[in-house]
Amino acid sequence: MAQQYVTGLDIGTNSLKAVIGELKNDGQLSVSKILKTPSGGMRKGSIDDLSEMTRSLNVMFGDIKKVSRNALKNIYLNVGGADVRVQASKGIVAVSRADYEIHQDDVDRAVQASQAINLPPNRMVLHSITREFVVDGVGDIRDPLGMIGNRLEVNSLIIDAFAPAVKNLTKCVEMAGATVGGLIFTPLANSRSILSKNQKDLGVALIDVGFGTTSLCVYEENKLIHAAVFPVGSGNITNDLAIGLKTSVEAAEAVKLTFGSASPKGISGRENVDLKKIDPNVRNNVSRRFIADIIEVRLAEIFEFVNNELKLIGKADKLPVGAILVGGGSKMPGLVDLAKAELNLPAQIGIPSMSSLEMASGEMSLQAEDPEFVCAIGLALWGRDRMFADQVGGGFGSWAKKLFNNLLP
Repeated sequence: MAQQYVTGLDIGTNSLKAVIGELKNDGQLSVSKILKTPSGGMRKGSIDDLSEMTRSLNVMFGDIKKVSRNALKNIYLNVGGADVRVQASKGIVAVSRADYEIHQDDVDRAVQASQAINLPPNRMVLHSITREFVVDGVGDIRDPLGMIGNRLEVNSLIIDAFAPAVKNLTKCVEMAGATVGGLIFTPLANSRSILSKNQKDLGVALIDVGFGTTSLCVYEENKLIHAAVFPVGSGNITNDLAIGLKTSVEAAEAVKLTFGSASPKGISGRENVDLKKIDPNVRNNVSRRFIADIIEVRLAEIFEFVNNELKLIGKADKLPVGAILVGGGSKMPGLVDLAKAELNLPAQIGIPSMSSLEMASGEMSLQAEDPEFVCAIGLALWGRDRMFADQVGGGFGSWAKKLFNNLLP
């Protein structure tokens, strides 16, 4: 039997990140390689140059082929543009049998009714997530099969995206010689690799600070209650520094990575950075406090976006687990303290769960613990879940397959 590979490919504005894993018979994912290459042709989570993005993918796929050509047959992609929308929906049906016992066909009809929403022709449904079932007015039911009732309701979250943007994404991947196994909304991929059942149950906000966008998802009582994507990220910090320091974008990025801090607190006003060592065209020195001031303003704006969303759903200051920060931007020194102050919540950097992963070496384990690879690991785990559901037999196999067919377009 040929080896089965699954590849999670995080297509970001600044870089492509891939996690390639081999699916074992016991459902374990054995990670063969973790890769990162520069990205081009992407802006704010959407492709703006097909040929440039295809060139970037060709480089990444060349590295993936060195592991196995089969790894290009199941590529799971993230969709994370700011045009993705999340809306609540409800489906109501009458129980069809005379004895009022709820069967699978009643559940299927209720779920289908919740998915019957009016969308413009240029929008497509990415996910339909069942939050709870309600039987004769009694809610918070996870599985109504076998229960007795006259009326069955289902409360769902419908996640839809701008169809041309999604089609451009899949077209680029296919033009570069790979096959798309599934499309996953970025916050869902992040939560798959980071959040535990206990965290989802207590209440948590997962914040992914990427280069072009920042995404948010909120869980409580083990249910996704909200998600959003904002068109601002750590790339905006780079642009702010380029303007404030009167230097090139490349030099500003180097300054951000080398000397940046999310807060000027604790930085001496006498500590200077010689910009000439980074950009020969710039002659002056600049204080590290000034650099941190510029960064803090932009990060405070990002957290303001997050806080406004939490206020909309009535969860500002009310999530016991607090905020978990991931993404490349989360590695900024001092970000956790700033998040605590701006959101008035506990905060921490997220580390991917390794319980379903088998690592080839200690070095790879350290690489996987980088918050920058959270999305790629989550995508690989989504792919693993779907492929394993297809493999297992019996009733669980058919149920699991139906579940993932609902979640993945």
